[in-house]
Amino acid sequence: MAIPRFYEKDYEDEQCCPTPEILVNNEGMRVCTNCGLVLGRAYVSAEKRAYTADEVKNRRRTEPRWRNYGPRTVIGVNSSDSKGQALVGKQKSMFNRLSKIQGSLVNSLERNFWEARPKINQLAKKLNIPDHILETAWKIYSEVAKQKLTMGRSIDSFVAASTYAAIRIHNFPRLLEEIVDVAMLPLRGVHRSLGLVVRNVLPVLNMKYRPVSPEPLVFRFGNDLNISVSIQKKASDLLRLALKHGLQKMGKDPKGLAAAALYLAAKPTVERKTQTEIADTARITEVTLRTRAKQIKSSL
Repeated sequence: MAIPRFYEKDYEDEQCCPTPEILVNNEGMRVCTNCGLVLGRAYVSAEKRAYTADEVKNRRRTEPRWRNYGPRTVIGVNSSDSKGQALVGKQKSMFNRLSKIQGSLVNSLERNFWEARPKINQLAKKLNIPDHILETAWKIYSEVAKQKLTMGRSIDSFVAASTYAAIRIHNFPRLLEEIVDVAMLPLRGVHRSLGLVVRNVLPVLNMKYRPVSPEPLVFRFGNDLNISVSIQKKASDLLRLALKHGLQKMGKDPKGLAAAALYLAAKPTVERKTQTEIADTARITEVTLRTRAKQIKSSL
């Protein structure tokens, strides 16, 4: 049986102009780009399955991307159909049986993904994390679940740890304390899960965990304190110059170095901030801020 074509009319043999160039626009209308004649609406027909990369690219509009885990349809235990009408006894028994069979076919990995994916999306949305970092975080968590590291441990902690590991891989200015506060989890549990991710997961994925760099935090804290970009650049140059002249950043909290450079750069200007304001924004103590400021001054 031939596959029918779902076009209003076959205009392929009709010449609307000497050199017709018929294309389908965003609204699904077949339009000649030379004369502007609208030839009708083009409906997507039942196309053949795509096998090669070129066929997949050309037919992407008819092949939506589904998630790579779990069934597309979930049969629940309901007493009504899709129209809201009550099911009779035989139908209700049948759907209860189908729901039980489907639940037995779903493995533990898919159930883990069902619970973790919404949480990691919600966490990324609250932290305003870009999509490419979110994809890296999901790739890390997928490997965590495949290695069964979540057995006997908290899924929420590994979600937060995978997100922070992706942030460190891409050197995005977000702190572990911020993730812990947003996820409302204890720092100790997230730190323990992060250690398992760094030791067991990242080497398998060939990803490199980068420590926190103080340079991006300068601009992050400057924006939070409403300091102008010129002073932020001055603070960044000040910190870079101090590191070049022998300031050791190993073993020091990068938040303290960034906050101290920003404090020294803004102090002689009208946009100066108090030590308390900068310390609260950077989540450090005032003693740490003064100590790092003295070390930066001595290195210049």
